[in-house]
Amino acid sequence: MGWPLRTKLIASMVALLAVVCAIIGVVSELALSAFLIRQVDAQLVSASNRAKVFLGKPRGLGPPPDPLNAPGQASGTLTARLSGGRVVDAGMLTAQGQPQELDAAAKAALLGLPVDGRPYTRALGGLGDYRLIAENTPDDVVVTGLPLAQVDETLLTVGLILARVTLAGVLGAGFAGACAVRRTLRPLDRVAAVAARVTELPLDRGEVALSVRVADVDTDPRTEVGQVGAALNRMLGHVGDALRARHAGEQRARQFVADASHELRTPLAAIRGYAELIRRGRESLPPGVAHAMDRVDSESARMASLVEGLLLLARLDAGRPLEIGEADLSRLVADAVGDARIAGPRHRWLVELPPEPVLVRGDVQRLHQIVANLLSNGRTHTPPGTTITAALARSAGGEVVLTVTDDGPGIPADLLPTVFERFVRGDSSRSRGAGSTGLGMAIVAALVSAHRGSVAVHSVPGRTEFEVRLPAARATHRNTTTAA
Repeated sequence: MGWPLRTKLIASMVALLAVVCAIIGVVSELALSAFLIRQVDAQLVSASNRAKVFLGKPRGLGPPPDPLNAPGQASGTLTARLSGGRVVDAGMLTAQGQPQELDAAAKAALLGLPVDGRPYTRALGGLGDYRLIAENTPDDVVVTGLPLAQVDETLLTVGLILARVTLAGVLGAGFAGACAVRRTLRPLDRVAAVAARVTELPLDRGEVALSVRVADVDTDPRTEVGQVGAALNRMLGHVGDALRARHAGEQRARQFVADASHELRTPLAAIRGYAELIRRGRESLPPGVAHAMDRVDSESARMASLVEGLLLLARLDAGRPLEIGEADLSRLVADAVGDARIAGPRHRWLVELPPEPVLVRGDVQRLHQIVANLLSNGRTHTPPGTTITAALARSAGGEVVLTVTDDGPGIPADLLPTVFERFVRGDSSRSRGAGSTGLGMAIVAALVSAHRGSVAVHSVPGRTEFEVRLPAARATHRNTTTAA
């Protein structure tokens, strides 16, 4: 899972601090435990000496002294006398100073204690852990012990204190670290914000004023963030130079296309005029010459259409304003479908219009060209007998939706992303022989964009739909279907 850099830094800092505090806590507990055990051992040696002195007195003819009656022993002190491998007397002093006899399990633990005068820790059942020492006397073995309950309680209390202090320290350090990291990474956030603003600029076309730069305060080469900011500024400078060079090249190309298209209109008009003049007297021409003149007229007409399309695209690229007014799109669609039926009588044409006029704001001539190009595209690239439907509707968002749908073979999937680019043709019907210049859909896309609309295509075998969305002048109502 990808974490932000600040989260990783804070988590690493908190984890490191927690590990250090845990190590300090464990070492402190071990050191305190050793210190407390040494104190208990010192007390245990003193208690053992008192017990030995008391039990080591000459017994005479009376009974042996009770080990629990040794003077000076504190509450909780355990004293036992071992003789012949068994416990003769064993007990401990309660908190009230009263003797309490040991149970069998505690007595059994005393039997295995080494008699070497060194303290050992043993668990005595319900009495808990004891620190015990066994020493020889002239007659018996004396075992003395002190409880470790206070030591365990002290260690537990200190451990809880350390845990609370550690938790508070880690939380406080995490909060302070988050503030420090956020403050430290603030220059990086500003650099990232500059990069984000650059990504929102339309760099793919037109003139781009790439004036966004990282502030000087964030370009200090002595810091890592400053190095990144300075490198980003250098990169933006190179990109800006490349975009300006690209735009200048585009402008030169557009100007050349516009000039060439404009200059070609005059000779093409002359060629078509002379061809028409010769065709008027075709009865006196040989068949081969008449056919050649027909081809000259046909190709000059196609060339004139290409020149007009290039000139229109050049004007749209240059941002020439349209003649905006209120246009009745319903009438335009009906007229365009009627013209298409005359041009393609072997296709089946349908039109779906709402009962009331659909009004949009736009250039009437250019809107008619959008519809005509879409219908011509369907007629040109589908076989005879195909049904082509032009429909108008109103979307929920208040837009006018124009669709041109056919049930032809569809557009190849690899061609769909480039349908609205210039000079795009397929391998079969999209050819010069079919009358396609490769500019029809590019002109549609440019004109729709000039009207602040959008155009899209959806195609599968058996259904191809071109959808144009334009801002509506007023609302429309339900649809009706008629045949043209």
